Amino acid sequence: MNQERLMNVLLAPVVSEKSTLVAESDSQYVFKVVPDATKPEIKGAVESLFNVQVEQVRVANMKGKQKRFGARQGRRSGWKKAYVTLESGQEIDFMGGAE
Repeated sequence: MNQERLMNVLLAPVVSEKSTLVAESDSQYVFKVVPDATKPEIKGAVESLFNVQVEQVRVANMKGKQKRFGARQGRRSGWKKAYVTLESGQEIDFMGGAE
């Protein structure tokens, strides 16, 4: 795979209450990814950026919400979310605390 493409696949980690619980219990991490990303691209991007071994990747397409802005109706754009399961004993530290 193209190394430049792998660097652009992951957009941001999703840090929420649900993603934190999943990370602690199942060693899964949640990322916002580009809409046309494939599972092998996501796996390669996580392995190369964080130096970990990925066991499984699951993706979900999140539909944009219908919103009102005053009297106008609007719709937020949809996005793609990836649940990445790591091999046992592996972890990713997003907070970057001093060791």
